[in-house]
Amino acid sequence: MKMRIQGILALTSLLAGLSLARSGQAGEIKGKVTAQGMKSPENIAVYVDAIAGKTFEPPAKHVVEDQKHMTFVPHVLVILKGTTVDFLNSDPVGHNVYWPSISGNKKLHFNLGTWAQGQTKSFTFNDLGVAPLLCNVHPEMSAYIVVVATPYFAVTNTSGEFVIKDVPEGTYTVKSWSEEGKPTTQSVNVSGGSTSVDITVHR
Repeated sequence: MKMRIQGILALTSLLAGLSLARSGQAGEIKGKVTAQGMKSPENIAVYVDAIAGKTFEPPAKHVVEDQKHMTFVPHVLVILKGTTVDFLNSDPVGHNVYWPSISGNKKLHFNLGTWAQGQTKSFTFNDLGVAPLLCNVHPEMSAYIVVVATPYFAVTNTSGEFVIKDVPEGTYTVKSWSEEGKPTTQSVNVSGGSTSVDITVHR
């Protein structure tokens, strides 16, 4: 009888533990962006806005923004505030990297200078917002770094699809940013599993 009671208690404890684990389970936000009046739904940043009372440590590993075939790769890079970006020059010509502002704030402008093939210069982004990347040597080159407050973000593919993984349960504000379109904001509830979101971005 005693063993039976102990078995029941152990089973009850196990089920309770599983229930707690499920209640704190991370989910994902997946969806599709429809671009109206724009060339493409590709390269649109989608991210969970700041979470009240929570801050996130930036990754120790640096992120790479390459200059390859006379193009910035990737064209849109989303990073967590505090992340260090390594700017690599993979082209057989000198490249320059600078941004005139971050989200229009010209006080946050910066010029990394010019460097040769195979070399890298690094910068740590500690200000939220969008840094438009340019090259003084090749004015046709451009890209964007979007600095956000949480590690929950994604960039749309050619079809406008995106997936934001490992999002804790809760109700959040999801925002989008794009080169051509107006920013969007909407509330999303994540309760484990997959949460679907449809976003329409207007030019």
